Amino acid sequence: MKKYFAEFLGTFILIFCGTGAVVVNQLSNGAIGHIGIATTFGLIVMVIIYSLGAVSGAHINPAVSIALAVADKFEKKEVLPYIVSQVSGALSASLTLKLMFPLATTLGATLPAGSQMQSFVLEILLTFLLMFVIMNVTQGSKETGWLAGIIIGAMVLLEALFAGPISGASMNPARSIGPAVVSGNVADLWIYIAAPIVGAILGVFAWKILK
Repeated sequence: MKKYFAEFLGTFILIFCGTGAVVVNQLSNGAIGHIGIATTFGLIVMVIIYSLGAVSGAHINPAVSIALAVADKFEKKEVLPYIVSQVSGALSASLTLKLMFPLATTLGATLPAGSQMQSFVLEILLTFLLMFVIMNVTQGSKETGWLAGIIIGAMVLLEALFAGPISGASMNPARSIGPAVVSGNVADLWIYIAAPIVGAILGVFAWKILK
């Protein structure tokens, strides 16, 4: 149960801080800015990895849990409990933000700026790159493993910087499910559930080819 609670708590923190930055930015007329939001996501991912990685692996992302199981680096029987914990944490964080900021309409939900297909393909590529990096820094040397939190957090920040204005740079079904369900913006949610899972599995296959 410690692992499941760690995933719940880690995902709660991720959504509360990350989408919280989006909400505060909207309500403060852009005081944080796009760079600030991307930096918030990158930093909070890094902090969670170093804080909870030793307990649960700090997946905080259903696509990562599924892809690790495909790579035989995670027990398949643990996938569903992890996903339930992650989605529960995301929903709890979005509900908390809704209570704190009732005027927020989207709660930081990821919404396509262009066509659905554009964001779908972009989210596949973004998650592919993220998962490829995750596999290489967590399954490599011990020296690289010590830097995993910094490297993964930097990758999230980088992708959020250039792709955030187009697709929202979710790369994480739980990150999108929380605010979408609580705010009622579910029309495009399928993109942010399917695309990250496909992208993460492709990232694992690319890693296996190199190994």
